[in-house]
Amino acid sequence: MKLIKRSLYLDKLVSVKDIPDIKVITGIRRSGKSKLLDAYASLLEGDKLNNVIRIPLHLKKYASLRNSEELYNYIDSKYSEDLNNYLLIDEIQMCYNFEETINSLHEEERFDIYITGSNAFLLSSDLATLFRGRVFQIDVYPFSFDEYLQYYPSDNVDDSFDKYVSEGGMSGSYLYRSDEDKRKYQLEIVRSTVVKDIVEKYKIKDEILLNKIVDYLTDTVGERASIRNIANKLTNSTYKTNDKTVGAYLDYLCRCFLFYPVRRYDIKGKKYLESEMKYYLADTSFRYAILGSKDTDYGHLYENIVAIELLRRGYEVYIGQLYQKEIDFVAIKNGEKTYIQVSDDISRKETFKREISPLLSIKDAYPKMIIARTKHEETQSDGVKILDIARWLLEKQKIFD
Repeated sequence: MKLIKRSLYLDKLVSVKDIPDIKVITGIRRSGKSKLLDAYASLLEGDKLNNVIRIPLHLKKYASLRNSEELYNYIDSKYSEDLNNYLLIDEIQMCYNFEETINSLHEEERFDIYITGSNAFLLSSDLATLFRGRVFQIDVYPFSFDEYLQYYPSDNVDDSFDKYVSEGGMSGSYLYRSDEDKRKYQLEIVRSTVVKDIVEKYKIKDEILLNKIVDYLTDTVGERASIRNIANKLTNSTYKTNDKTVGAYLDYLCRCFLFYPVRRYDIKGKKYLESEMKYYLADTSFRYAILGSKDTDYGHLYENIVAIELLRRGYEVYIGQLYQKEIDFVAIKNGEKTYIQVSDDISRKETFKREISPLLSIKDAYPKMIIARTKHEETQSDGVKILDIARWLLEKQKIFD
């Protein structure tokens, strides 16, 4: 498989090197966490003052280390007092009682520790409990459009973007030649996430309901939803559910990084609103894998891509509410806000007016922009930036501060 340098994440790992926290690399299944750890190990090994202990527990070679005591003894034997010691463990959950070893090693302060593992064992909400609160979490997302172009170099940005929308960023699917086989791979990621990260861990009895929620959220990406509304939509004459169950299942789906929830933000009142959220897929390819190409709403797909890109760039992301008007995103970073509208096509005057009107209603001086499929360079209207989505995705920024 072709490999690319994921500089965004490598730079982040380097920036927290030698900080005394356990670094945990998380993200949707098959988003490249193991390959990232391999690349980071190679980078560290380039310094002769470093002693790098790399343990991919999923390989048979390391099967004997899948219990806490054996793992500890092996790592201890590899320690070098005269060097900087780095410990990188992949698929940590394959070691029984792994947290005992990791916590002990951390308290000894001899190693700089990095781990990845199954989301069923390393859900973000469980990390503080597992490792007593001494964790630095690094979220890995599927390939960005910029990374997609590194994998598939092209001079035609617009054609490449159209392919990226449907093919997505799950790079393992790129190995398959037919769209049908790519979709099978992408769908298997979704289903294995549901089964292994949720059903098996939480002993879910109603797997049918869980999959119904996945299908519903996938079909309504970009639309506001509440737990009660989802429960009502899924309840019919032959199938019953309730708010409590739906709420729990939604939480599980977000914890394993299949969906990302985005809350609403009252722009005038400067407060967060708890009622109704939007849920965005980790990757747009899952939408095609689950539902096919029927009734494709490109506006909502582009909105999904922008939401994940903003998260990738380190922003807090909210849905803006200003009286009765909605702003697709309020992106906040270092206390600075950016207001964003996302659209498929703004070439018609009435569509453009509809998109820019909410932005012009905001009276503060923070940046405002419309991201759409213009296929042109940046323009402005009444102080609002008009950006083509493909070109915006390729902007080079310092992602992490």
